[in-house]
Amino acid sequence: MSGASLADAADPWLWLEEVLGERALAWVRERNGESEAALEALPGQPAMRERIRAILDSPQQIPYVARRGRHLYNLWRDQAHPRGLWRRTTLAEYRGETPQWDVLIDLDALALAEGENWIWAGATSCAPDHQRVLIALSRGGADASVLREYDTVERRFVVDGFRVDEAKTRVAWLDADTIYIGSDFGPGTLTHSGYPRQLRRWRRGTALADATLVFEGEVSDVSVAVDVDRTPGFERVVFVRALDFYRSMAWLQQGETLLPVPKPENATLNFWREWVLIELRSDWALPPVVWPRGSLLVGRSRDFMSGGRDFEALFTPTGTCSLASCAATQSTLVLNLLDQVASRVELRRHRDGRWQSQRLAMPHPGHLDVTALHDPLMADDALAEALFINYADFLTPDSLWLGSTTSETLETLKARPSFFDASGMRVEQRFATSADGTRVPYFIVWPASAQAGEPRPTLLYGYGGFELSQHPYYSGVVGSEWVAQGGVHVLANIRGGGEFGPGWHQQAAGPANRQKCFDDFAAIAQDLIQRHVTTAAMLGIEGGSNGGLLVAAVMLQRPELFRAVLCQVPLLDMRRYHRLLAGASWIAEYGDPDKGEDWTAMSRWSPYQNVHAGTQLPAVMLTTSTRDDRVHPGHARKMAARLRELGHRVLYWENIEGGHGGAADNAQRARMLALEYAFLKRELGLV
Repeated sequence: MSGASLADAADPWLWLEEVLGERALAWVRERNGESEAALEALPGQPAMRERIRAILDSPQQIPYVARRGRHLYNLWRDQAHPRGLWRRTTLAEYRGETPQWDVLIDLDALALAEGENWIWAGATSCAPDHQRVLIALSRGGADASVLREYDTVERRFVVDGFRVDEAKTRVAWLDADTIYIGSDFGPGTLTHSGYPRQLRRWRRGTALADATLVFEGEVSDVSVAVDVDRTPGFERVVFVRALDFYRSMAWLQQGETLLPVPKPENATLNFWREWVLIELRSDWALPPVVWPRGSLLVGRSRDFMSGGRDFEALFTPTGTCSLASCAATQSTLVLNLLDQVASRVELRRHRDGRWQSQRLAMPHPGHLDVTALHDPLMADDALAEALFINYADFLTPDSLWLGSTTSETLETLKARPSFFDASGMRVEQRFATSADGTRVPYFIVWPASAQAGEPRPTLLYGYGGFELSQHPYYSGVVGSEWVAQGGVHVLANIRGGGEFGPGWHQQAAGPANRQKCFDDFAAIAQDLIQRHVTTAAMLGIEGGSNGGLLVAAVMLQRPELFRAVLCQVPLLDMRRYHRLLAGASWIAEYGDPDKGEDWTAMSRWSPYQNVHAGTQLPAVMLTTSTRDDRVHPGHARKMAARLRELGHRVLYWENIEGGHGGAADNAQRARMLALEYAFLKRELGLV
């Protein structure tokens, strides 16, 4: 069956979309057995699995925390606690080498007692005392979760507290006895994407069915959401309809009235104290000024809601610099910028009637994550200007510092150990030229043994979608199992990502433009080969989720460039993606295959419809999870079946648990990673 006819005819592998179907699961078990037999018997594979597990379970990993009132909360997983301990400590303790942790919930003990495979899915606490918390528990790592109220003082789940059955639920506390909730309330209450389209106000002691409907979106929306700001003097409730992945409409509650927030639909808006912050995805003409896309604007919120348009730009992009994120302390906005895909931090303060700028001295180049610790509900908050700052690059393990907007002094709180010897390794940024002449950056991590002009086994990773930037990071697994063993690691910064702001993403968004991210990725592969970093016989590519679509599409378009393809939790059947799980929420990214013009463009690059017999393809390994309720496992299943049907080399492995991350705990993740690296090493000759 040709690729064109597959797009038009009945899908012979449609039954593999039955996630828990007996026939489909039998097929999965058979494929898993084949992959395990082929890879787990390779020399050194058991030892590699143990090395990876030791890295993931290392007691020296940084216990990252979130502040809630006077405590810092952490979920900790290790070999003895694979599901995790939800625990807390104080900042004074956290500053020490071995903090004393107060364990609130032992997930392993809870799962054993209740006969459930609970995976932690988050916690939403009620300020200011944070005594009551809504705990989200996922079965096997799915996005859908069960919600249960927990008391951090009495250390137990509240018997008659808020409780919601398994659903993709969203909640926000209004006060200690009231929550806003979006969930599955029955027929007609979810969007086509499977997310809530209703928000209800639920009072303690009443039935969920009796909760008051306060806001409703359309079934064609992605979802609805609510933000409750309880900052004294600036209390606000904002309701949001996500029209698609990039466009939204918002309403500010004024008594019983909802006032439309007059923002551009594709702009991101946040209220902060007396200010409104607007981040633009498109140019915004407010004569005599045209604010460029990628700008961060600030104005007085009261004036803005009254129709005023008096803004200042806190940031405007350049050809190389974009806004990655913005955090807020009590008095300061902290801008995290990407300049040539390396981080820098700048401050913005309103003093003496004007906005003032300051650049913080930080390590460079590498990647910084910045979190503000201010709790606006705590009087005389000692951490009002405090920041958590995390730094890492490809060869430097993460360090977590305590900083402040009022000082450039950084206190080292925690640091990861080195999981591989980086002596002699080096990092280089290069640029490839894509098919349309665009210069596309990428990073090369060279092993210590690399010599100029001597091709090496190389693994090229890419994503290229949803305005998500790929930046330098430290991975003990990549370093120890690939680079330290002589392999070259490459990270692509192709269009579709956000490395250079919304314009970099928009150049490759939509059905007609999508080919540009595939061309960018292929251009980097060609550049690596032409500059003798590697050869086609030693080049492998890796991508997950949207990145799985990327590597599969490029493999089919340019099979001569690659030897091996690792395709993880992928989207592949773009004819049906919008009908599977959360797929409809991504139409703004990919296009609508039910529209003739969109499908004409999509059919040229949708991987599942473009597999043919008689083509020499690289070896392929597809991995996914049965419990992935975001990207349907049917994509990977059907692609593997199609490749097998036409005689191509393919391995398939599906973890029964794990959600979209592919694994539910470190043991599962270690096994999955060991299988993937065994495949790559075997195919690319890294022994």
